[in-house]
This record gives sequence, structure tokens and C-alpha cells, in this order.
Amino acid sequence: MSDDPETTRQIEELAADDRPLLVLDVDDVVLEFVRPFPHFLKTRGFRLTLASFRLTGNIAETASGRLIEQAEVTALLGDFFDVQADWQSITDGAAEALATLGQRAEIVLLTAMLHKHRAVRRAHLDALGLNYPLLTTEMAKGPAIAKLRGAKGRPVAFVDDQPSNLMSARNAVADANLFHLMADNSLRAFLPPTPDDIVSVENWREAAPKIASALGL
Repeated sequence: MSDDPETTRQIEELAADDRPLLVLDVDDVVLEFVRPFPHFLKTRGFRLTLASFRLTGNIAETASGRLIEQAEVTALLGDFFDVQADWQSITDGAAEALATLGQRAEIVLLTAMLHKHRAVRRAHLDALGLNYPLLTTEMAKGPAIAKLRGAKGRPVAFVDDQPSNLMSARNAVADANLFHLMADNSLRAFLPPTPDDIVSVENWREAAPKIASALGL
């Protein structure tokens, strides 16, 4: 499993911190994505039909009905992230939960997106009052979480909406406390049951006390 050198560089910029570590995905964990994205697509002449838990194969050109290919999906996602401040709001309960957890834990946001979108996302998070460190990665999240933890073996919790990212974290940090949180719980129907070592939470109100307990806060 290879590391993303730019992610490593971003981690090295952070101040050393030995508090318990809480790593958070951004889209559909801290910021809404699944709800605003179809509205954005509509303005571009596309529509989203969620028939499975993936974007490719579910986005069609409205006029022709043609399902668009991966390259077009990637381009549309890039366009969306360029204007994310117009579309993405904070997920329900996240700001309050993070404010409380952040009193005794180090909170770091880890988003899987092209590094070129980092500055736009950083500005948007700051405007929303979410001034936690932001890391971007174009590779698996697990190695980044292991690097963030450091050598001291402090407690780690990781929250993501994508099971593959949680499994990546498990592979890199065997004792990480993993939480599966989705801004839109209706999408759970498309996923296999969560493995026993991953805690499924419905929302931030349920997640916050469980994370605090896992981190010993």
C-alpha cells in the first residue's frame, strides 16, 4: 500500500500533538454531498439515479439518457468541488460534536480528493467555522492515518461513509476505532452489512458519545 507523498508533506506541516486522534472524512461526514450533488448536476444537464452505491453508472445526460463514463464523472466532480461553497453545508450535528470532541482530542479532516481542490475546500471549511487541519489524499487513507497517529500509539478513531476507506484504516492501524456514518442513511441499503469491528452510527448525536468513549475522553 503506497503513500501519497503530498499527503505526507501535509502531515509533516502539522504541529506535533499527543492527544487522542480523531480523523474524519469530509464528504457526507462533515459536509453534505449526496443531497446537494444531484441539484448541481441538474444545473449542468445531468441527473443522478442512485441504483447502487457509486456515481459512475448512475449519472445520465438528461436530454439523451446516456449514462456518462468515468472520465466525465471525474470532470463533473472536479467542477462541483470548484464551486462547493455554493452547495455544501455542514452535516446535521457535526459542528457541535466536533467542538466538544476537539476540546480533548486532535481532530484532523482527511478527504479523498485531488490536491488541487484543497485550497477551495480549506477556504469553505474556514468560512463555516470548521478550522480543523485538512489533508487531501489521492491514495488510500490507511497509510495517512498511520502517519498521523505517530509512533506513540495514542488512541485513534476514524469516521467515514465509505466502507473501503474504513477497511484501509483497519489494514494500516489494527487497533483504530472505526465508525461508519452517512449523511443520507437511505444509501445503507446499497451496502453489505458493516463488519463487526466497525460501529455503524445513524448521525452525529449518536456518534459523538461513542467516539468520546472509544478515545477515552
